Amino acid sequence: MEKFISYPISVIYYLFFISCLLIFHPIQWICLNVFGYQAHKVSVDYLNFCLLKCTNLLGTTYKFENKDSIPKNVPIIFVANHQSMYDIIAIIWYLRRFHTKFVSKKELGKGIPSVSFNLRHGGSVLIDRKDPKQAISTIGQLSKYIEANKRSAVIFPEGTRSKTGEPKKFSESGLKMLCKYAPSAYIVPITINNSWKMVKFGSFPMGLGNKLQFIIHEAIAVKDFSFEEIIQKTENAVIQSIKI
Repeated sequence: MEKFISYPISVIYYLFFISCLLIFHPIQWICLNVFGYQAHKVSVDYLNFCLLKCTNLLGTTYKFENKDSIPKNVPIIFVANHQSMYDIIAIIWYLRRFHTKFVSKKELGKGIPSVSFNLRHGGSVLIDRKDPKQAISTIGQLSKYIEANKRSAVIFPEGTRSKTGEPKKFSESGLKMLCKYAPSAYIVPITINNSWKMVKFGSFPMGLGNKLQFIIHEAIAVKDFSFEEIIQKTENAVIQSIKI
């Protein structure tokens, strides 16, 4: 029944969603090229706010727990499980004060209005999964960037989205590179729940009435632990709170 009801609602949702992407693309360009980084960041923040509001048409709600526990005025490495693109939209808006930058696959760097422009020009990095050397070097650049500017990187160590919510094994290489060149950073694990239900039928129709939960765990100072301890603590924190 949910799937049947979702067809007409999903059509309306996608009309609003795509309209937001098209409207904000020139706004981003103007903000970046005329007013600079800060104006561009604000335009991206409000693009994602509008995209979140579009999902409200589907009955989607968002809850971020323990957000006030995130350290301030230091580089942050957010490490989360990955269930859908709605993970990213929510993180950009709700954690906007931390200037979140993403490690994304290079294919997303072209062809998507607003999204591709932001990935290319907003401080995030695009990696080639088929070229490990390029990927590691590029992630190293992002790490140096957040260290110098006290901003944040977001990485999904599973490498790909979980279609059922079941966690995948964390890959260590990307996180290890982020830690290497941002020694003053704090790792902040995040557990994401129910995001996969947004796309449980595929990209169309959408899942309805989902309550997305983002649990922010205790921060881990990179300088205080070996990398082996960091990856173990981070993976355990994320996985133990996943609800299937």
